[in-house]
Amino acid sequence: MQGSHELGEASDWVRRWTHLLAPDAVVLDVACGRGRHLRWFAQRGHLVVGIDRDHSALQELADLVTAHRAQLVCADIEQASWPLQDGDQKRQFGAVVVTNYLWRACLPDIVDSLAPGGLLLYETFAQGNASVGKPSRPDFLLQPGELLQACAGLRVIAFEDGFCADPPRFVQRIAAVRPASAVEDPAATAPPRRYRL
Repeated sequence: MQGSHELGEASDWVRRWTHLLAPDAVVLDVACGRGRHLRWFAQRGHLVVGIDRDHSALQELADLVTAHRAQLVCADIEQASWPLQDGDQKRQFGAVVVTNYLWRACLPDIVDSLAPGGLLLYETFAQGNASVGKPSRPDFLLQPGELLQACAGLRVIAFEDGFCADPPRFVQRIAAVRPASAVEDPAATAPPRRYRL
């Protein structure tokens, strides 16, 4: 894929919704590759955690580790259990970012990794992409509404499912927030949180 991914720039979708992160949010990037999103968030003062199975790609991020801005985890999440655990509990993050990656078995782990008030930014290829290029296998293409189903317990701020022309690709993307509390108090007098679009 060309565009911002090839240039090492953060995706337009991630940049668009970065303002929703709390200033002190720790950001998890799943399948982080060479770290374009890790760098984007670190440059904005966030601590970042990246998971990828490609050790050589992670080595290119040594400067972030040296600057104490990043933790890198080399793990194959398709072949082993979820690597970010605190005892029996999954570690939780102020934001979780996933782009150009789909492994359905990990969708619950990804959603469970959001802390209360945390933001999920997910963008990847969708059904129809086989008509314009790779990936073309159904295993790597989201079905219509699939991200909405995966995020059923979250508050969806934005969702798109369609065709992008430059470069040509079918994508599905979501920005969703885990409610700050499991139970919304109907008697609460505080105004609801405003998610600026």
